Formats: sequence, structure tokens, C-alpha cells
Amino acid sequence: MKLTTKILIGLGLGALTGLILNIFSSELFAILDRFLFTPLGKIFISLISMLVVPIVLFSIILGTAGLGDPKKLGRIGFKTVSFFLATTAIAISIGLALAYLIKPGLMGQFDTSGAKFDAEEAPPVGETLLNLIPGNPFEALTTGNMLQIIVFAIFIGLALTALGEKTRGILNLVEQGNQVMMYLVGLVMKFAPYGTFGLIATAIGSQGIDAIKAMGVYMIVVVLALVVHALVTYGSAVYFLGKKNPFWFFKQFSPAMGVAFSTSSSNATLPISMETAQKKLRVPESVSSFVQPLGATINMDGTAIMQGVATVFIAQVFGADLTMGELLTVVLTAVLASIGTAGVPGVGLIMLAMVLQSVGLPVEGIGLILGIDRLLDMARTAVNISGDAACAVIVAESEKKHLARTEEKRVNNMADNRSLEYSE
Repeated sequence: MKLTTKILIGLGLGALTGLILNIFSSELFAILDRFLFTPLGKIFISLISMLVVPIVLFSIILGTAGLGDPKKLGRIGFKTVSFFLATTAIAISIGLALAYLIKPGLMGQFDTSGAKFDAEEAPPVGETLLNLIPGNPFEALTTGNMLQIIVFAIFIGLALTALGEKTRGILNLVEQGNQVMMYLVGLVMKFAPYGTFGLIATAIGSQGIDAIKAMGVYMIVVVLALVVHALVTYGSAVYFLGKKNPFWFFKQFSPAMGVAFSTSSSNATLPISMETAQKKLRVPESVSSFVQPLGATINMDGTAIMQGVATVFIAQVFGADLTMGELLTVVLTAVLASIGTAGVPGVGLIMLAMVLQSVGLPVEGIGLILGIDRLLDMARTAVNISGDAACAVIVAESEKKHLARTEEKRVNNMADNRSLEYSE
């Protein structure tokens, strides 16, 4: 049985188990969750989380060194960030449009008196950009500050490229370290079906059918927007820009999407999503190693969709009318917040608090959606990593000629070195 099939079976059984236990025996669910479901989920997340920082470090170094020319790095970086910002703007626009079309905030009676949420202060975009360069790279590695790790790794990759043969031993060591990490990913993935079972059982069982019923229309709008964005935006981009069949893309990338759905974390899923993109989508390692770690840090299309739907939903519940100018403010704030809140825990709700404050809506309204946000977080994480992979496919296609020349030059250099060794 293929791993993808096992993961899907784990997802299905976990959802069914959690739902049945929540309906018929909450006491039994509490016992099983404490001693079975939660431990399975925590073990799986811990296993893949321990690989994230070394994989990002090794892969970004190799990706930067593999690109060679700093101009090429700048070109790929510009394409990547442009794609991320454009799709984030499209995503939140889709969320806003569907929310106004279906009007989830007018579909029931919502008790706003119990809506409580303490808004956490998010760092400004400027401060995030100023803090890109780590004062202490070892601190960045130990705390898991992904943006600083990426910048540090890019500098190392550029240095290895500039020094060439003088640092061949270090580059070989990084390559071997990356191979070790990929091997460990393969081992960890064997536990994925059991981990996903535990995570989904906990998520479904703890939320309950009552929360789903109360917020059913809101959930439908968010999920519909996610599906539309994935199929239309990413599908069109993969077809027209990446020159690939969208159905082939989603079929090949489905194992990583399944893991993302269960973990609700783009960073935690990064080792699996990179391996899947390189092996199944045939994205060159140098492109995948640069685009996907960056995307896991700053690309949040699924979260942006939630911003749009939730903003309109809360406005409708509280009886507030948003002007066209305020809607444009929502789009702009959400796009900038996707970079400004990079790496902050609970990033989706922090971003939503920023968006609501920007148009004068009560932040306490977030309390209305807290009950089912965990379930929707799973779906939007799967969309987030799909966007990263789609970007990697598109960048790889646009860089095909340049990458071919780089590979030819590398092979020629290796041949020259061998000839020099034989002559000596």
C-alpha cells in the first residue's frame, strides 16, 4: 500500500473516530485522547519538527550555492516574492467576494456577548525587515527564527560559491548533511499515518458537532474559497506558467498536503513538502531548497482567505458596513501582514486582529470563530504549502535554460578537475 493511501486512511479513520467519540462518549474520548491520540500526534510533530531547522539551513545553503550567480539568486528571489504577494492578494479577494455573496454572518443568531479575544501585538513590517539579519546566528538556529536562518544560510551559500574549490570540503559536508536529513524524513514518514490519525482524532473530537453546526455556513465559505483558490489560482498558474497539468500536480503533491492537513503547520511539513516537490514534481533541488523554505515562512494564502471571510463575517454579525476603501485596506493589510507576522505563533489570529483593527471592527469578534479555527487551520495549511510547491514548479520552468547552463558548467568543471588529477 502506498504511503499516500495510508495517510488518507489515517485521516479518515481519525476523523470518524473523533466524531463518534464526541457524539456518544465524551468521557471515553477524554481518556483515549490523553493516553493515545495526543501522544501519537505529539510524537509525530516532534519527529518532523526536529528536522526542520537543519533541513532549512542545509537546503538554503545548497540552493544558493547551486544557483551560483548572485544575479540569478536575485532573479529567483524576485519571482518568488512577487508570486507570493500576488497570490495572497488574490486569495483574500476570493474570500471577501464569497463572504459577500453567501453572507455567513446573516445566516444565524450569534451571541456576541461571549466573544472574547485578547489581541496579541504583532511586529510591524518594517521591524521584521530590519530584524532579517541575525545578531547571533546560533541563537536564530536554537529559537527557530526561520527568516534569520534563511538569510544566514544565503550568506554562507554565496561565500561557498565565491570561494569555489577552497571550500569544496565544506560544501560536500553540507550535501552529506542534507542527504542524512532526507533519509531521516523517509524514516519519519513511515510513522505519518499513525500521527495523522492521532492529530485528526484530537481535532475533531475536541471541537464537537455543536461548534460545527453553529459555524457551519462560515466553515463552508472558508473551505469553498480555499478550494476555488487552489484549483483556479494555483491550477491556472501551474498550467500557464509552469507548463504542467494541474491534476498531475495535485495528485503528486497529495502526500505532503495530507501531512499539512493533520499538523496545521507549514514549517513542520517543510521536510515532507520539499522531498515531495523534488522527487514527485521533479523540481530541481536548487530551486526547491530556496523557494519552499521561504514560502513556508512568508506565504500564507490560506490564512489570507480566512482573513477575508472572517472580516466580512464579523462585520455582518456586528451590523457594520465596510466601504470599498476599507475593503482595499483589508487586502493591503493582510498582504503586508503575511510578511510582518512571519514566524509568530498563532499567526492567523494575529493577522486577523491587525486586519480588524485597520478597519475599526471589534477584535473581540475573533472569539466567535475560535471554536472551529483549529479545523479550518488544517485546510488552509494544506493550501499554503500547495502554493509554495506551485511557485517552485513555476520558477523551475522559468529558470530551465539558466539551470541547464549551470548544470553543464558544473559537469564541465568536474571533468576538468578529473583531467587535472589524471595529468598529475
